[in-house]
Amino acid sequence: MKYSAFVQIMTSARMNRYLLSCGGDSRKAMTLYRKNLQLTQELFTVISCFEVALRNVIDIRCTAIHGTDWLKNGARVGGIFDNHKCRLTKENINDAINKLPSYNHFKLVAELGFGFWRYMFAQNQYNATNRILLQVFPSKPTSTPALQYNNTYVFNQLAKLNDIRNRMAHHEPICFLPGQAIKDTNYARQHYNLILQLFQWMQVDESALLYGLDHIINICDEIDYL
Repeated sequence: MKYSAFVQIMTSARMNRYLLSCGGDSRKAMTLYRKNLQLTQELFTVISCFEVALRNVIDIRCTAIHGTDWLKNGARVGGIFDNHKCRLTKENINDAINKLPSYNHFKLVAELGFGFWRYMFAQNQYNATNRILLQVFPSKPTSTPALQYNNTYVFNQLAKLNDIRNRMAHHEPICFLPGQAIKDTNYARQHYNLILQLFQWMQVDESALLYGLDHIINICDEIDYL
């Protein structure tokens, strides 16, 4: 496809950043755009696998302590989330239940988004679930006076993944320095490495889980060499 036709579809406003980062080389700009899409697809897939693994292990831990319907019961009057500090969590659960054509606990778990599961590590929700959720990361490092690997630390790491997930969902590029027309894959690499680290803390064999799905480093290298 000629660049003029490509721009007509994608718009010059979207493509200008790619063109500038490639020194005005329109063929490279189109290649970079496609490589960014590949990188986004791969990284989104990896984050999705992590999200499913995380919510499932949280559910296992909470079910063992709070019962099979811990989410639904937690949002009821007198439940663990029935207080002003966890008001949004309670609302999110009830909204998700109302969206389900028919209720069962596993459908509810799947209905709740990444942001919901991230907030299970916020202080109020962490306290409400009986402070058990760091158990989902049995291989996390031991805290030191200088660095506490506590629920707040996990909450903040998950926030980084939530942010890049939202960027990709809104079709924002992840192959540039933030806010600049400079090709750079460090942003994507850092978040990819964070996912692998969290998988390892969860004692998940990430290489086996992601077999055939994960070509992120190769795509990043291709973008760097472009």
